[in-house]
Amino acid sequence: MSIPVLAQHTDPDPPGAHTGRLVAEAVRAAGCSGSLVNHSERPLGAEEVARVVQRLAEAGLAAIVCARDLAEVWRMAALHPPYLAIEPPELIGGDVSVSTARPELIVEAVEAVREVSLQTQLLVGAGIHRREDVSMAMQLGAKGVLVASGVVRSTHPDRALHLLLEGLANPPGAPRRSGGVASGFSRPRG
Repeated sequence: MSIPVLAQHTDPDPPGAHTGRLVAEAVRAAGCSGSLVNHSERPLGAEEVARVVQRLAEAGLAAIVCARDLAEVWRMAALHPPYLAIEPPELIGGDVSVSTARPELIVEAVEAVREVSLQTQLLVGAGIHRREDVSMAMQLGAKGVLVASGVVRSTHPDRALHLLLEGLANPPGAPRRSGGVASGFSRPRG
């Protein structure tokens, strides 16, 4: 199975003398498809987010800009990133997904992104660890999900990932299908 791997953060600097900074070209050289930007554990100001999104695009990489709440969804969508992920920090790494705990937040975020930036696809993160979490996020209008702890904490990460991928194609309660599920994630064209 081939899945896109993202850097957890990228700095807006160009290549050169920037000790301790992670530039987009290094992310690409490491084989990543893109980077998270503005994760709740590494928040940035809007101007810096815009610069990182631009640098990633110049390097042919996807930017997934994270937003912690609806107000931040509105602000970050105005930057027109290719992907925007709503990820309430209080649910990150937890046992309850945003799909279950706050489904209305997903619906409101979908509406905000549609109103502000037709080119931005909304993703959902935070507590996503079951097939049903993925299916519910998709039914509420998300274009995909971010996963980390639900896979890396599993005793069988490959199995956990396959089950999550099933949620992209199978609504809750439907018989499980296997194989042929694509993530829909791609690098920006340019």
